[in-house]
Amino acid sequence: MRLLKIFFGILFVIFAYFQVDDPDSGVWIGIYSFAALGCFMSIRELWPPWVFYALAAGYLIGAIFQWPPEFEGIFFGEAAMRTLNIELARESLGLGICAVVMAVIGKWG
Repeated sequence: MRLLKIFFGILFVIFAYFQVDDPDSGVWIGIYSFAALGCFMSIRELWPPWVFYALAAGYLIGAIFQWPPEFEGIFFGEAAMRTLNIELARESLGLGICAVVMAVIGKWG
């Protein structure tokens, strides 16, 4: 489990780094940095499980609200955003990943 926490912590740091050129970069860097912080804090068991459940709930609610009105895919092969719906789907997927990881850490971390 420790390696999984380190892996996702580093992955969320990379996610935060890739948000630098985003128009709303401050928000997304904060979101992914806090998820990384949660992963690293759980390695030393510095936060109780309810904190991770609260984070998971917040990320899940954010993912639901961020879901695009019309799903047009994610288009992993392309870095450019063709439509706003693709960008919203990508953001929703990122929040969903954060929610799942926080829930797993809360349960088995």
